[in-house]
Amino acid sequence: MSSNALILSGGGARASYQVGVLMALSDILPDLHNPFPIICGTSAGAINAAALAAHRGSFGASVRDLASTWSTLEIENVFKAGWLPLIGGASKIVASLFNEGIGKEKPLALLDNSPLRDFLSGIISFDNIQHRIDAGDLDALCITALGYSSGDSVSFFQGNQRLRGWRRYRRVGTPTQITVDHLMASSAIPTVFPTVHLNQEYFGDGAMRQMAPISSALHLGADRVFIIGVSGNRSPNSFRGKKVVRTKHSPSMAQILGHMLNSAFIDSLEGDIEHLERVNELLKHADPNRTGSTQFLRPVDTLIISPSKALDKIAGRRVRNLPQSLRFFMRNIGATAHGGGSAAASYLLFAKEYCNELLELGYQDAMWERASIEDFFAGEKPKP
Repeated sequence: MSSNALILSGGGARASYQVGVLMALSDILPDLHNPFPIICGTSAGAINAAALAAHRGSFGASVRDLASTWSTLEIENVFKAGWLPLIGGASKIVASLFNEGIGKEKPLALLDNSPLRDFLSGIISFDNIQHRIDAGDLDALCITALGYSSGDSVSFFQGNQRLRGWRRYRRVGTPTQITVDHLMASSAIPTVFPTVHLNQEYFGDGAMRQMAPISSALHLGADRVFIIGVSGNRSPNSFRGKKVVRTKHSPSMAQILGHMLNSAFIDSLEGDIEHLERVNELLKHADPNRTGSTQFLRPVDTLIISPSKALDKIAGRRVRNLPQSLRFFMRNIGATAHGGGSAAASYLLFAKEYCNELLELGYQDAMWERASIEDFFAGEKPKP
């Protein structure tokens, strides 16, 4: 029997797009009780993954609740956005230069995301994860974070007893009980949010050094993966080439940061998808008598939904919805459309106006892929 996995990549506020796609999926196939027995999430995608895995209701109910959370999200639910916290975070980073670059009391970070911990603890019932596993509704939840001491991409997973951990080059799978600490660690964007201490090591954003984002789902037994990306690079327009526009200034700080974040959150997933598609194509032409005897060579069905519009352009328009302190900061580092760094803003724009626009875009994009979605889930039976 085939096992479906949902893969939710990182991307800060861009993760609201994922929920729009899932809303459309629940409307297209309303009778599916649990389409994804395996759920894998990284960074902000880890938050969506845990919320879905911990929900005791149907898939549709879990998606509606998650959409309600994103549509009413305020920046104050994620981090402290006032002048004093922002100046305090910047001051601590400067002060660390006189202490070998180390925070004296707490891990270094520009922003204080302690409100996020309280917010997640209030909306996610982590005990329900094991209840759903015991009931057979969920095979595994997987959350990936980066270990700063080991340099390993660690996939923490909570699943049924038959699942075992794994170790590959810079990739480790570790069985554990998922808590809010794992979500805080996986979503700790470097220097922006503080690292989290887990298992004798400090962990940060799971998108960093995650060379094979799809592999965790395959290790957990998936042979069909539903992937929701957060970039428009896979849209037909991106393959036609982009016109190079003559620039009038050197790259702004935010523009450089935006490319660094894109490299971490987007490039590895898209590279892994391309690799998977090539392996699938090779297996079509391989001798099944020779490849069928090993679990390491098996075709994996995929369905990928990605934004049809550039999210950084949407973010450039929505910077005005940030509090005054953050608008000042974004403008001065060039995180605007004029400064060329709106991509950086797109990861931190936890404003409901921006999130709602991405929710609507995700819903529309998935509806355009309705036929592909129906084909992908053909044969899936609703739970009686």
